[in-house]
Amino acid sequence: MAHTDSSNDDEAAVVEVINTLQDIIGTDAGGRGMKSLIVPGDLVDASRVFAKLPITQKSNNQGALAIAPLVLVVSGFPCCVQHDPPTETDGPPGTMAICKAALALGYRVKVVTDDCNRVVFQAAVDESHGDLVQLVTFPPEPNMTTDDQAKLKELANEANLIVACERAGPGKDGHCYTMRAIDMTAKQLIAPIHTLVELAMSHGTPFLAIGDGGNELGMGKVYAAILANPQIQKGETIGAVLAADHLVAASVSNWGGYALAAGAALVRATEDNTKTVQEWVEACLPTEAEEMALLAKCVAAGCRDGVSGLMESTVDGMPLERSLECLRNIRQTCLSFSLL
Repeated sequence: MAHTDSSNDDEAAVVEVINTLQDIIGTDAGGRGMKSLIVPGDLVDASRVFAKLPITQKSNNQGALAIAPLVLVVSGFPCCVQHDPPTETDGPPGTMAICKAALALGYRVKVVTDDCNRVVFQAAVDESHGDLVQLVTFPPEPNMTTDDQAKLKELANEANLIVACERAGPGKDGHCYTMRAIDMTAKQLIAPIHTLVELAMSHGTPFLAIGDGGNELGMGKVYAAILANPQIQKGETIGAVLAADHLVAASVSNWGGYALAAGAALVRATEDNTKTVQEWVEACLPTEAEEMALLAKCVAAGCRDGVSGLMESTVDGMPLERSLECLRNIRQTCLSFSLL
């Protein structure tokens, strides 16, 4: 009985720490009113889902074969529409953090984005994970071939979890918009990745989403809050309508990726003592040096700050040090936690 009480205490303590992580990422550092988009408890729930994916057993002539769960991380917000590539610096780092956590948790992982974002995301994958992560890209919907449609359907069918990190989400008219209401779909930049998510969800696959402005895939869960937020201009046009099962709202979507990775590490640590809490956290979270190197590689590949439009190691108009400070705070908060 004492063991059960201890386990319950550990779970309660983990919830408290993860809620603190939400506070760290939800300061509205960008001044865009994102606090109204926070769903209390959703980072906790998302962390649990991410940490507890079941292993699939398949039978063959040699007996049962364990198949690691497949996580699809969908990203890409091509808001720098006048440039090639149009990819912004918010998205790739958060996506790579989620990939690192997925690999540490024992999962297979693939990153899915638009063709126009390929060069930046390939640079990010090469820098962070090499051959351990597969990058899959799709063309804009008018250019989708029969083979593309079949590949998209196959991904939806084989996914055990989908996580969207700063992924453009269609509004009520089916088009994806920047915060300034520039139509990225009309500019032939957006692949129909949302249809992959919708198909997977129809099979019962859980969908987690991270966003910071209201126009990201999964933000439909707080659609009413988007419309009611005076700091989100043209919310009726840009607001994304597809709802995630669990939504992580952050000042910067990359920060949400850090928090989800950290939260999953803490949840796993309460159930798997093959590593200490500290070892799980370090296995799942990127280091500051890794983040600096990653962003430099992305910028060298043509990535731009989505606010300033400049090819520089800034994110949403904020210096890189703001993101490193957030990562530092997340790490220190997690490392201060110990199991009972």
